[in-house]
Amino acid sequence: MKLFIASDHAGFQLKSELIKKMHEYSDKGNNSEIELVDLGTNSDESCDYPIFAKKLVENLLNASEKDRGILICGTGIGMSIATNRHSQIRAALCFNEEMAIMSRKHNNANVLVLGARIIDFDVALQCIRAFLKTDFEGGRHARRLALIDECAKQC
Repeated sequence: MKLFIASDHAGFQLKSELIKKMHEYSDKGNNSEIELVDLGTNSDESCDYPIFAKKLVENLLNASEKDRGILICGTGIGMSIATNRHSQIRAALCFNEEMAIMSRKHNNANVLVLGARIIDFDVALQCIRAFLKTDFEGGRHARRLALIDECAKQC
């Protein structure tokens, strides 16, 4: 699985810390099946979050269906709005582990969005782990996602 990750300047520090932790975890023989792809930004210098949301979306749409993404900005709201403008993308702004689990089980989210100014490192890491290990339940939830897709085509 490829895991694309991007942030704006407000999310840069959290993104950097998370990447470091994920690499440490992989170096210990865990998550070896995950290829982490950092799409930027590469500093805390002011930048525009829609650019990085678009970059992640483009990569994800050209990847395997099993691949996923993580986006981080100050609150997560901007990244969520920008990312969910694209069909086939289901970005979920999560503040805790339960939200990350349900975003996968019921919504088949393929992008986890985190707000660096409103979530601490340990909770962000819990969200990522839950997001990566949880599968979509399908069934009635698949029907509901199809309804969302149908509505989007009519707008």
